[in-house]
Amino acid sequence: MDSAPGLLAYVNPLQGTDSHYGFSTGNTLPLTAMPFGMNHWSPQTDEGSWFFSPRARKLQGVRLTHQPSPWIGDYGALTILPQAGPRATGAGRRATAYRPDRATFKPHTFRAELIASDIVLEMAPTERGAIFRFSFPEGVESRVILDPARGESFAQVLDDRRTVVGYTRGAAGGVVDGFAHHFVARFDRDILSWAHFAQDSILPDGQSPGERVGIALELGLGGPVLMRIATSFIGPEQALRNLELELGEEPFDTILARAEAAWEANLGRIRVEISDFQELRTFYSCLYRTQLFPRIWHEIGPDGAPIHRSPYDGQVHPGVLYTDNGFWDTYRTEYPLLALLSPARLSEILQGWVNAYKEGGWFPQWASPGYRACMVGTHIDAVMADAVSRGVRGFDVETALEGMLKHAFHPGKEDGSFGRIGIEDYQKLGYVPASHHESVARSLDYAYDDYCIAQVAEALGEGAQALRTRQTHYRNSFDPAVGFMRGRNADGSWQEPWDEFHWGSPYVEGGPWQCLWAVPHDVEGLAELLGGKEAMVAKLDQMLATPPKFTTGAYGMEIHEMTEMACADFGQYAHSNQPVHHVLYLYAALGQPERTQQEVRRVMAEMYSPDHFAGDEDNGEMAAWYVLSALGLFPLCPGDGTWTLGSPLFDRAVVHLEGGGQLTLEAPGADVGSGLVEEVSLNGEPVRGPSIQHALVSQGGTLSFRMRG
Repeated sequence: MDSAPGLLAYVNPLQGTDSHYGFSTGNTLPLTAMPFGMNHWSPQTDEGSWFFSPRARKLQGVRLTHQPSPWIGDYGALTILPQAGPRATGAGRRATAYRPDRATFKPHTFRAELIASDIVLEMAPTERGAIFRFSFPEGVESRVILDPARGESFAQVLDDRRTVVGYTRGAAGGVVDGFAHHFVARFDRDILSWAHFAQDSILPDGQSPGERVGIALELGLGGPVLMRIATSFIGPEQALRNLELELGEEPFDTILARAEAAWEANLGRIRVEISDFQELRTFYSCLYRTQLFPRIWHEIGPDGAPIHRSPYDGQVHPGVLYTDNGFWDTYRTEYPLLALLSPARLSEILQGWVNAYKEGGWFPQWASPGYRACMVGTHIDAVMADAVSRGVRGFDVETALEGMLKHAFHPGKEDGSFGRIGIEDYQKLGYVPASHHESVARSLDYAYDDYCIAQVAEALGEGAQALRTRQTHYRNSFDPAVGFMRGRNADGSWQEPWDEFHWGSPYVEGGPWQCLWAVPHDVEGLAELLGGKEAMVAKLDQMLATPPKFTTGAYGMEIHEMTEMACADFGQYAHSNQPVHHVLYLYAALGQPERTQQEVRRVMAEMYSPDHFAGDEDNGEMAAWYVLSALGLFPLCPGDGTWTLGSPLFDRAVVHLEGGGQLTLEAPGADVGSGLVEEVSLNGEPVRGPSIQHALVSQGGTLSFRMRG
């Protein structure tokens, strides 16, 4: 496939970065990286989990980061800053003025002018490293600061006086004993002297390793300096190998051009036609976000084959591995999008998760880099089922099913790092009782995940009757007296008191209004509970019309998702968080496609821009929601192999399929009319019903939407 030049011009990595603890417009970072790269790079303007703000005017350095979310934290982080004049080492004291409006924030490069010292900093990424070009003013003492973010660290200059090797063990969790992120940095100029430091204190010679020990490298009197850096989670020898493989002696501009070409190719998988420049910026900024996570964790061994040091058992294994993903978020849109755009990449990612299962004994619940206890359900079940239902193969599906069945029938870890909390009670009672935290959310998620496991089992020719029975257990959490899913005690009684606006346990990051709809696999069954399809449509209408009231419930304070819902002017529809992301497409499944089209268009117009998201952009999920909705396709039920039809935003979009074909989506007048669709056809044949099989669109052809006038 030919690359699509110029698409990077539309990408704004600052989208979603104007966030803080109390209010999220994305909680993103302006990441420079290769697509799905092992290392990400971001400017750092502060320390802590929110370490970049577009409002800040001081730069502490460029951070080598692996942070998938401020709520999860970072690991293996290292900050790099060129400096001229007097030495200042601690992050606060070394922070120096820069102009964000004069800086370059792009997926393939970052450039900034350090005003006070007249230094120009430029960098370009590789998958496991980067090249930096520092332009120092002539005649001024110049240096480079390497500062780990946390944890035990080490750095030393080798005898050639041009190479620095070191490591950092800093991590927020998810690592085994002996974890280290190793780095090798090579300069094109001799290092004249160096000093170790811990924040603002210069340490005696030889005091490394130590807690957050960095190194200041003196490079003489100004001029241009190149620094090539590569890292490894395996060891220093592998870091050096990565340096030679990915950077070698190649010039800055060659590496920059390679990164640029990689991004143009990835973005060019979808070409859209629309005259609105802002819409193009929003679309391609979102598409960029979908190409960052999960990140590569494997490296290339001496024989040219992939190897990795497992964060699950600490050993070096052959094969691929990926990490930094919260499946509770990403199963909804990110993985279905990958199945459309990059099935070979998706197959490799899935094999990586299978390898994680083999090494740790369980699939991760939230991987960063290893097991993390975060969110509910075992939604890697949905990830696997969706891939299988869309015909993605090339990974060990049989072993994947083995791990999924373990979720369904065996207790995991009590903290929720893996497995299902309350699974024994769920098997006995048909629901998770209120004695378990977030019991309603778990009950609904387990029923859906059981459906997903059954999908994979049957695709492999195995029986799944018990799982098919359990997929209807969501019914046991529905209280017809109140018309919502409700917490239930082990004796069958309902949890008291009742409050339809209560957030938190027995729900998760939402309340009854947001969690009612978590039955994507059985829309007709949910409609039956609510009194029929018309009654369910009326309930959806009521959700959108009910003021965004909430009570803080189990949280005891107003969390940012509550604030975001209250400020969105969209009723109880809280697009700032994932539980409702499929809800507007339920209208189409209930025979009201025009309501889906109207409301989805409204979300795209009001809650997305080139600068902001509606809330946390979690590992590509919220961005993928926009990308797919703008194309007019949405995975209402990941795992069933279909796309629910919506309202395309573009007159024409071309998806370049991996096998060389293309899927053209035509909707003349989409960007100027009502957004309502009169009829849909594939290659001239009418599409009946609200959805279309992935197997049909993945073969290519023309999907035509005739828009109403």
